[in-house]
Amino acid sequence: KMAYIQSFRRYETKYLLSEQQCEAFLAAANELLIPDKYGDYTICNLYLDTEDFYFIEHSLDKPDYKEKLRLRSYGNVGAEDKVFLEIKKKSRGIVYKRRITLPLREAEEYLLCGKTPETLPDWSARQIFSEIDYLMQKYKPRPRVYLAYDRLAFTMRGYPDIRLTLDGNIRSRFDGLTLSHDEGVQLLDTGVPDYRIMEIKSDGAIPVPLTKILSQLKIYPASFSKYGRVYTDYRKALVTNE
Repeated sequence: KMAYIQSFRRYETKYLLSEQQCEAFLAAANELLIPDKYGDYTICNLYLDTEDFYFIEHSLDKPDYKEKLRLRSYGNVGAEDKVFLEIKKKSRGIVYKRRITLPLREAEEYLLCGKTPETLPDWSARQIFSEIDYLMQKYKPRPRVYLAYDRLAFTMRGYPDIRLTLDGNIRSRFDGLTLSHDEGVQLLDTGVPDYRIMEIKSDGAIPVPLTKILSQLKIYPASFSKYGRVYTDYRKALVTNE
């Protein structure tokens, strides 16, 4: 089972890598990186948003403070499988994530019918649920997009707070909004063939051994939002088809 943390704060630095950059980076950082015990896995999300896509429109304006609501699973899931209902906030470059775990059936009953989940085992889960519920009552969002990608994850030798992920094959659909299957999706074109989105997640500065490798390979941070890119492409396609 996936390790489960309810709440954390961290910095996230993103990079858009070509296949060659990714291979060169992994070769150079081989001694530093420890592959995640889950190996290569798939992350599936349902992003919640308003009728006029308020959350992502606001986020694309690059404000000092923004928030997102999503339902996440590791791979496609059935009604009784565990999923994560998450609120993700970003304030002045720091990411705060709060989440509760519950069966998909309960999550869907809550999101679609407003039924409070039964699976809130402790005070902390109930507190996080109340924060999510506040946003649900205020904005009345609902599932608007399914977004999935394949992930390779690593920790870093000697730096227990560092986590590094490589995401590829980003795909989405704006109908059939369920976490139970991966069909009918559109692949995201980032303009870089066989790309990987690399994220370095840390409590503070990126360790010097890692920054040296990035510098040597001329790999520089890039602003990249998966939901943002998928939504922007969707909006462009709507305009084109009008």
